[in-house]
Amino acid sequence: MFNYLKYNIPAPRYTSYPTIPFWNNKIKKSDEWFTMVKESFSKTNKKEGIHLYVHLPFCENLCTYCGCNRYITKNHSVEEFYVNAILKEWEMYLKNFSEIPIIREFHLGGGTPTFFHSEQLERLVNGILNSAEMPKQHDYSFEGHPDNTMNEHLSSLSRLGFNRISLGIQDFDPAVQKRINRIQTVEQIKKITDDARSSGFTSVNYDLIYGLPSQNEKSIHLTMQKVSELKPDRIAFYSYAHVPWLKPAQKSLEPFLPSQEVKMNLHLLGRKLLNEMGYKEVGMDHFALPEDELFTAFREKRLNRNFMGYTPRASRLLIGLGASSISDAVTGFIQNVKEAKKYESEINNGILPVITGHKLSDEDIKSRKQIQEIMCSMETEIGEDEFFIQDKFTKQLKTMEEDGLISVNGKKINVLEEGKLFLRNICLLFDRYYYKKSMKEKKFSQTV
Repeated sequence: MFNYLKYNIPAPRYTSYPTIPFWNNKIKKSDEWFTMVKESFSKTNKKEGIHLYVHLPFCENLCTYCGCNRYITKNHSVEEFYVNAILKEWEMYLKNFSEIPIIREFHLGGGTPTFFHSEQLERLVNGILNSAEMPKQHDYSFEGHPDNTMNEHLSSLSRLGFNRISLGIQDFDPAVQKRINRIQTVEQIKKITDDARSSGFTSVNYDLIYGLPSQNEKSIHLTMQKVSELKPDRIAFYSYAHVPWLKPAQKSLEPFLPSQEVKMNLHLLGRKLLNEMGYKEVGMDHFALPEDELFTAFREKRLNRNFMGYTPRASRLLIGLGASSISDAVTGFIQNVKEAKKYESEINNGILPVITGHKLSDEDIKSRKQIQEIMCSMETEIGEDEFFIQDKFTKQLKTMEEDGLISVNGKKINVLEEGKLFLRNICLLFDRYYYKKSMKEKKFSQTV
């Protein structure tokens, strides 16, 4: 294998393009945003529907590895006020839809959605679905913490149409769990997995991370052994994103982090064990059983990637509700303010709580399509314009081809097996912003 360390550079994960640090064509007014929403909604057919993401940022305890937007508290009185604000924000969007929206995909993320009592989650979901249509074929999911996901959560959400649960496990090794303050037993996870399936959930996902502090090959073997026994339908096997300039709590983990070489070996080992168990690789970081809808979509080249991650179907409109949530109307993005109290205050004053946004140019849309194709279909075509004849582009293209990451046939680029490990690097080829900006300021985690 070539020296992969030359590809271990800071790079986006490309849940959007342009990525948030490069949003510069600002959407200045909510009227401008809602005009874009109306246009996207009018072009959304009934088969597509819209996608809806709700961010629930509260957690009772701090997991020191976590890079998500979260607010640590044991005060559960925040639930009612926050749910009220979410429903008010949803009302703002409803006023801009020309008809009842069809919600094809619905995801509760966090934070810890199961921080909320089942009654509050039921009030939230009912408040949204009472003014929308749930199609027969839908994907409704939530993120559950093994420590506080109760039967009440499972039965309530299943009754409301939720059919997929994602459990944030990260690692089954007790030593690693203690280091990252994310302690849960195998028995807990087995019980929730079994209870979810008996409650009617048709898909169970485990989130795992490689490169965590105190993690080693023994940890990976133990984790994958438990995965083999419990057999979730999907696995997200993420690289630990070390971003202490954004999340200061991660600084305390630095003495215990594996080296770059060890981290890469942990990745390769985990990937190998998942393949041996019969899981199929889907895009970047994701694995699914052969019969799972996510792998079917990947095989049939209709996989989609957005701010909710990989999904089996695309939509012209993704609405994000809640603090820090991001919305996507194809031609533009907005992100809500990150602080929960500020979010609630602005909503209660009738203000759409936008902190930043970006209106896509024609060039943005071209590059977005190419990056989406690399991430989801492992192939794309080089464009016609001058960006793709620059010396830097052609040099990097040639290097990646020589290293066996890609094959180039005329304008067609295909990702090879070795290249699946470096999808973020390959996407950089098409990122018109990344190389125009100084990377002295830390913005992204390392690719390895």
